[in-house]
Amino acid sequence: MMMVRITLRTVGPSPPSSLDVHSPIKVRDLRNLIAGNGRLALENLKLVLQGNVLHDSKYGDDVSIHFNNGDTVIVAVKPKPPAKHIQSGFDDDEELKFQVPELNSRWKRRLFVILHDKLKIPDMLLMAIFSLSLKAWAVFIMWFMLAPIAHKWDVGPLYILGTGFAIIFVNLGKREQGDMSAYSIFNEDFRELPGTFNAERVDRDIRAGQF
Repeated sequence: MMMVRITLRTVGPSPPSSLDVHSPIKVRDLRNLIAGNGRLALENLKLVLQGNVLHDSKYGDDVSIHFNNGDTVIVAVKPKPPAKHIQSGFDDDEELKFQVPELNSRWKRRLFVILHDKLKIPDMLLMAIFSLSLKAWAVFIMWFMLAPIAHKWDVGPLYILGTGFAIIFVNLGKREQGDMSAYSIFNEDFRELPGTFNAERVDRDIRAGQF
């Protein structure tokens, strides 16, 4: 660890300034240092280095930055957000992005970094990948391992058809006591749900002059 002198350029009329910092240094510590020296609001402070916004942490790990003498950091202070009743009609851009589930294990975070930063896999696909449990992935991989065997024995169509029925069966769920099914054949006395549209209702409406 060594001391280097960097240049701070604050967005606005303020002149550039110099700051001696350790290299490497955590972004969190750098933000605290700059906010304290410039008496800036820490929660609204944004730092930009070589066109990239510096974040305190990434995927649960603290981010550290290596500086060289003379490096320039852009310091920007976000304006205060508008009143709640004003911004309620607008959606934040962050809310429009696909949110990847929280990754608790370290190896999942490392895998996410490789897929997202290096392979540039879209967020929507990453959300689907990391939403599946290990059990679901095991079943998924086993299905592809058994598919060539089913094709070799000429039972490929039956294999796919059976997969479809298995997916339907697994996702049927369980009804609570007293709940009615959307299909009257599964209900006691073949009772239908209120508002069910069928031929009997059409006939009844025609007789009542509602058509």
